[in-house]
Amino acid sequence: MGLSKQQGRISLLACISVMGLLLFCVGQVRAEVSSEVKQEINYLLSYVGKTECLYDRNGTRHTGREAVEHIRSKYDYFHDDIETAEDFIRLSASKSTFSGRHYQVICPGADTEKSQDWLLRALKRYRKQDASLR
Repeated sequence: MGLSKQQGRISLLACISVMGLLLFCVGQVRAEVSSEVKQEINYLLSYVGKTECLYDRNGTRHTGREAVEHIRSKYDYFHDDIETAEDFIRLSASKSTFSGRHYQVICPGADTEKSQDWLLRALKRYRKQDASLR
């Protein structure tokens, strides 16, 4: 049993409507961050991983390598909300999601400071260095 012409048109219109809706939804998905932002985030992860400073999270001190593991897991969780390196710092590397306490960085010979300030300063230096190379 075949479809009548009218049923065929209705099926075609329904198919086109569904395809249009799918294309609209795909367009609503957040675009990937730019390659420049990815490079900045990778730099910051490397910076934390190589540091001799300790990362204090909720009263427990961690090496840079340990801190990177935690920051990466938070980055994976918040990935869709991150558009800039500053978003990455704010959401993944600055404070506890559970306690709300700011992470602290303890560096040899320096005052303890919020990780957010420490990372923003590192990002600023990276951007300045990157701009001078262009």
